[in-house]
Amino acid sequence: MDLGISGKKALVCASSKGLGFGCAQALAAAGVDLVMNARSEGPLEQAAERLRQEHGVMIKAIAADITTDKGRDQVLNALPDPDILVSNAGGPPPGLWSDWDRDDFIAALDANMLTPIALMKALLPGMIDRKWGRVVNITSQSVKSPIPVLGLSNAARAGLTGYVAGTARQVAGHGVTINNLLPGIHATDRADALDQAVCDAQGITMDQARDQRSATIPAGRYGTAQEFGAACAFLCSQHAGFIIGQNILLDGGAVNTTL
Repeated sequence: MDLGISGKKALVCASSKGLGFGCAQALAAAGVDLVMNARSEGPLEQAAERLRQEHGVMIKAIAADITTDKGRDQVLNALPDPDILVSNAGGPPPGLWSDWDRDDFIAALDANMLTPIALMKALLPGMIDRKWGRVVNITSQSVKSPIPVLGLSNAARAGLTGYVAGTARQVAGHGVTINNLLPGIHATDRADALDQAVCDAQGITMDQARDQRSATIPAGRYGTAQEFGAACAFLCSQHAGFIIGQNILLDGGAVNTTL
């Protein structure tokens, strides 16, 4: 399927690896020029060069912390008028409700709620003026089904979801869509970290931890960054203009819910 977005420009955050890279890869394959962002310059530039070679699109790699004012300024100066925004940031660490204090919650909100909101506030006016835009926020399946050990993530991402629910409907009439992708477990570094915590807590091997988690997923496996990226690219396409303010699970059926 031709997604109809060749020649568009996209900002993809946290895109040197994992789900962010999967999204950047799928958009590059569709002919979209990119600004890719991550904190570590070396891995980011390697990822950007790989996509340049594979797809022949224009890519700027901006190493900066997108969760800070300075980092956002660096990224937005590199691409002040993108047609597409894919917001993404690493999730806060797991723990127990009794472990977290105010500073922990502020850090989680800064990364996983306030940063995507700041990016949307900066970029939506230009999209509205041009009568076309796509925003995809990478959140978490925990928005639909909270994960007890990820209370910081549950709280921050639920706040973002509420913000998007109202904002998406305010900008839809201008040809701008905002939607959220809710990943379950995918084969990424984040999954490795969560599985390692299980290994440490239960005294089992990494393979055992992965098998144990896979058994809870109806699909019987972890997702891939490539299939996640394909879903993101579709939401960014010309064909997705009637999908507004939705929270779309990509979790292999792990969240057991009718709606």
